[in-house]
Amino acid sequence: MDQTMKIRTSTILFLTLLLNLSCIETKKESNLVNIETYNWDNLIDSKLTKWDTYLSYQHQLGYNGTVPKDENGNNIEPIGLNNPNYNVFSTVIEGKDTIVRNTGKYYGCLITKNEYKNYHFQLKYKWGDTTWAYRKNLLKDSGILYHSIGPMAVEYWKSWMLSQEFQIMEGHTGDFWSQANSAIDIRAYKPESILDPLAHESQDFIPFSFKSPYRAYCRRSNNFEKPHDEWNTLDLFCFEGKSLHVVNGKVVMILKNSRYIEKDGNEIPLIKGKIQLQSEAAEIFFKDIRIREIDSLTAKQKALF
Repeated sequence: MDQTMKIRTSTILFLTLLLNLSCIETKKESNLVNIETYNWDNLIDSKLTKWDTYLSYQHQLGYNGTVPKDENGNNIEPIGLNNPNYNVFSTVIEGKDTIVRNTGKYYGCLITKNEYKNYHFQLKYKWGDTTWAYRKNLLKDSGILYHSIGPMAVEYWKSWMLSQEFQIMEGHTGDFWSQANSAIDIRAYKPESILDPLAHESQDFIPFSFKSPYRAYCRRSNNFEKPHDEWNTLDLFCFEGKSLHVVNGKVVMILKNSRYIEKDGNEIPLIKGKIQLQSEAAEIFFKDIRIREIDSLTAKQKALF
């Protein structure tokens, strides 16, 4: 082999070695990116030991926001807290997954036993096939109620705590509702005539509550829901009164100044509380419900505010 051939062969071997090392480092980097390092607290077990339940009524068409009455005109008592005679919430095991089935037959909720502040909450959901009574011919409905405080049954449906709502609803997942006397500011287009306010990152923050001229409801910026029989992933980020509603990896609402308004108009920060998962006359399944504490929003998230 002449000298030129030796140099050429050595060069090829050297370049091949560099390429192999580059591939190894790239693979390492890719693996590191995909390794989940978050310290999650998983909130599901087969007996739902980290949750309480509350059930109110099976609301009927024509409900007007008052306590339902029996045929004699007497107020009907709600089913109540942790009533063992009703099986609205149950779990099933499918492979490695513990899945919560919420039949939706009665209005109410699962409620975390613990309160949380400054966190990233995540769950997956998909719809069942059954709707009941009030929602028999309406869109399937549920929701995540966060910063939940105080007594049960204080809002319109006599079923939930004072809270902020991350709506789960066919075609509307990511919407906001004020529950009871809660209030918050959202980047959104202002409502006009019969048009609802619409969240969008390009807009200024406007206030939402039942006393706000901009109403107590805001639509998410876009629909990123998956087909009916597929699992959707929802992420809720809450930090010092700010929150983000994220649907299948897409931010659909930017919210800040979480608070509630007392009867005298005094505004109190609402930045921690329990989490409720609504039962709202529609069958829904949840899995991979988990939460982790955060000490800050990311730089990218902060830029949204």
